[in-house]
Amino acid sequence: MFDKLEIAKNRYEEINLKLSDPDVISNQDEYRKLMKEHSELEELVLKYNEYKTVEKNIKEAKELLNEKLDKDFQEMVQAELEESEQRLEVLTKELKLLLMPKDPNDDKNVIVEIRGGAGGEEAALFAGVLYRMYTRYAERKGWRTEMVDSNPTEIGGFKEVVFSIDGKGAYSRLKFESGVHRVQRVPTTEANGRIHTSTVTVAVLPEVDEVDVYINPADLQIDTYRAGGAGGQHVNKTESAIRITHIPTGIVVTCQDERSQHKNKEKAMKVLRSKLYEIALEKQNTEVAQTRKSQVGTGDRSERIRTYNYPQGRVTDHRIGLTLYRLDDILDGDIDEIIDALITADQTEKLSSGAFDDND
Repeated sequence: MFDKLEIAKNRYEEINLKLSDPDVISNQDEYRKLMKEHSELEELVLKYNEYKTVEKNIKEAKELLNEKLDKDFQEMVQAELEESEQRLEVLTKELKLLLMPKDPNDDKNVIVEIRGGAGGEEAALFAGVLYRMYTRYAERKGWRTEMVDSNPTEIGGFKEVVFSIDGKGAYSRLKFESGVHRVQRVPTTEANGRIHTSTVTVAVLPEVDEVDVYINPADLQIDTYRAGGAGGQHVNKTESAIRITHIPTGIVVTCQDERSQHKNKEKAMKVLRSKLYEIALEKQNTEVAQTRKSQVGTGDRSERIRTYNYPQGRVTDHRIGLTLYRLDDILDGDIDEIIDALITADQTEKLSSGAFDDND
């Protein structure tokens, strides 16, 4: 571990020198690249510097305690030693987490797919509620959302809705949202006041660049059709909607949100790339024998991950046993507490399962 930390520290100092070099400053591409690397190393190096300071304090305190001291001073040094030892333990854990290999997709934008499952119209209505929850969360983060495709119902829900979220670290925050979300509430159409249970499936995919996934144009069947829904005469006259079929996998992607056929095709290709990337990742994860089954979840769409109980005002995440009684805030996009708890659980699990070797 300490070899890696020293290498990171030396590289950080080297970058600091380069960033003050006029030749580097005048080369904007090089300067941006170094600034990004500097930013990625900074937290690790500052933590390591603090670790070394605390370690030095412990050594000095132990040396002092070996000498003859008056009682009050000895008690003070002993208290400082215990405090420093506790801090060193915390810093060791934090450094191990910072040294863990980062998910290469963490900084990527995301494509979110929400589909109504069991429960018919009630499931479609809750799909609309979750769509609003994620778009409100994106607003709170200062991220941009863009509709890709939707299949709205007459009473205000969605059978299916696909949208993108653009923002730094979007995937790192939202990747644990994939799975089955269950809602328990009395539907507005229910005359007897009985609580119904419905389900909605969420899939969060990292948005990938063309360089990440090569798609052979010969493998695509592209159809145009007239968009449905609101939009007046323009919708009926123009075949702006796009349907792309990836022949080898049978994946079908549609987009009818934009009036421009070109823009719809661009959005549909973005979704197709993400879907093909997800298939490649799943294959890779299957081939690499994983020694642990993640508590936080595999991102499997069939896994029931969370329940939203309206009568109790309760949200429970089943993966980590977290229950919060503030349903309204959560559905308004205030989901950081859940996300932070999931990330912490995932990191703790990786540490305890030996994903990080102390001998490194």
